[in-house]
Amino acid sequence: MNESFAESVRSHFPVFERRFDGRPLAFFDGPGGSQVPGQVADAVAATLLLHNANVHGSFATSREVDAILAAAREAAVDFLGAGGAREIAFGANMTTLAFAFARSLSRGWEPGDEVVVTDLDHQANVAPWRRAAEDRGAVVRSVPFDPATMQLDLGALEEMLGPRTRLVAVGAASNAVGTVSDVARVAEMAHRVGALVFVDAVHYAPHRLVDVRALECDFLACSAYKFFGPHAGLLWGKPEHMEALLPYKVPPCADTLPERWETGTMNHEGMAGVAAAIDWIASLAPEPAPTRREALRAAMERIGEHETRIFGLLLDGLEAIPGVRVFGPPRGAPRTPTAGFTVRGVHADEVARRLGDEGVCAWSGNFYATGVTEGLGIVQGGGLVRAGVAPYCNEDDVARLVEGVSRIAGGGRGD
Repeated sequence: MNESFAESVRSHFPVFERRFDGRPLAFFDGPGGSQVPGQVADAVAATLLLHNANVHGSFATSREVDAILAAAREAAVDFLGAGGAREIAFGANMTTLAFAFARSLSRGWEPGDEVVVTDLDHQANVAPWRRAAEDRGAVVRSVPFDPATMQLDLGALEEMLGPRTRLVAVGAASNAVGTVSDVARVAEMAHRVGALVFVDAVHYAPHRLVDVRALECDFLACSAYKFFGPHAGLLWGKPEHMEALLPYKVPPCADTLPERWETGTMNHEGMAGVAAAIDWIASLAPEPAPTRREALRAAMERIGEHETRIFGLLLDGLEAIPGVRVFGPPRGAPRTPTAGFTVRGVHADEVARRLGDEGVCAWSGNFYATGVTEGLGIVQGGGLVRAGVAPYCNEDDVARLVEGVSRIAGGGRGD
């Protein structure tokens, strides 16, 4: 695969028509939120401008909204590999969904019960469970990671699990350094002691085909603004659990799945945008496919091939710069195209600012993955600089990032 793929992808994104000092912006900020194709914005705008009504009415625009939401649910089924629309609820974002869901899931916990989180996770898959555990008197344990490999210590997890473990919350991929965790193995270990498994797939979903059955989890959440969609979240759960748990909702709200988990009027335009984003990803399949799920599989493989090649160039460039330290799994280990790095003698915020001044978009900080920066001992100095590759990233983008970091590193002052 060559640069023609990236150029084809970029043609769908209006943002590449704008210029910064005469050049397109180079986007490495995907781990914090991707750019959006024109057809996604069109779907959002059309819902607001042409189909703006509440649901279940007896008039044209309301019936049209019903159809839009039904289509969004079916698209989400295909995207996650779910068994049906009743298994997926929509909400504001993964964080909000997790906090709301934690309140319901923890109703059955008792003092002395145990919850397991990890040091590799975004706080969205840590704080909701810590707060819920505090309310119920449950004990929270956190699985460490190996700083050398950036992999979870599954041996430590094994020792933490026991008959009182009620939940294991694990991220499918680290938004800070890209580690892809063995969720299926974690789930097998957790289920062996009767615990449920909640997966944060926010950073995983833009880069790998989500398959809730293969991951063998009980619940999974992600946010569409990471996979070329609007700001909306998706929560999947096994129907037997989603039916048995008691949601916090107003009494007139339907008590059937998935509506019983969707409080208030939904973000109709956001759901339309989610469906459009999923359809856009499917459109990248190199050949027509019999189903949208199969098109998504082929498209994600194509995306993965491109991102792996571009990310390899990025790693080669960064690792060759004196004074730059890149954190992440070793070459060949499962990983999303995401690198966290530091520049000796230069605060991470300063690195990001100077790159931004050159039209190169990258984040700095802890990215709400505070366990990662604390575990690596790099809280001082602003944490990490993070660069993530998306399908629209090309070789010129990488060259600009590497050249910019090289200039910054060359002007660093001491340790």
